[in-house]
Amino acid sequence: MNFDPYWWHWAVAGIALILLELVIPAFVMIWFGLGALFVALLLAFVPIGFTTQLGLWLTASVVLTAFWFKVFKPGQLKTRIGASDPHVIGEVGLLGRGVAPFERGEVRFQKPILGGEVWPCIADDTISAGERVRVVAIEGSLLRVARVH
Repeated sequence: MNFDPYWWHWAVAGIALILLELVIPAFVMIWFGLGALFVALLLAFVPIGFTTQLGLWLTASVVLTAFWFKVFKPGQLKTRIGASDPHVIGEVGLLGRGVAPFERGEVRFQKPILGGEVWPCIADDTISAGERVRVVAIEGSLLRVARVH
C-alpha cells in the first residue's frame, strides 16, 4: 500500500475548519472542512501532488457548498432586499398611530409579519389610531393599508 505520510495535515485542517464553524455560524466553513477531510481520506490511499490536492479540496468544498444551498436551503442565495411574503397581503392589524395621506402611521399585528409585530404604514385615506386595517401592498419597508369595512 502506497500512501502519503502527510494525509493527517488535511485531516487536522478539516477538523479545524469544522470547529471554526462554531465561531463563525454561517454554515459555510463546515463544507470546506469536509472537503479537507475528503482529501485526507483520498490521500491516505492514493499518492497525489500538492497542486492536485488543493484542486480537489477546492472542488469538493465548492460542490458541497453549492449542493447545500441548492438542495437544502433554496432561496438563501437570493437577496432579501425588496423580497416580501405574498401571504402578508390581506393581513389585518390595528393602527397604533393614525395615518393620513403623505403621513406615516404604525400598524400592529397579533402575530409577527415578516419578523416584526409593529410596522410603519402609509394609506390613501385618513385613518384614526385604534381602527382595524388590512395590508393591500408592500412598498419598500412600508405597508400600504386600507380601512377594514
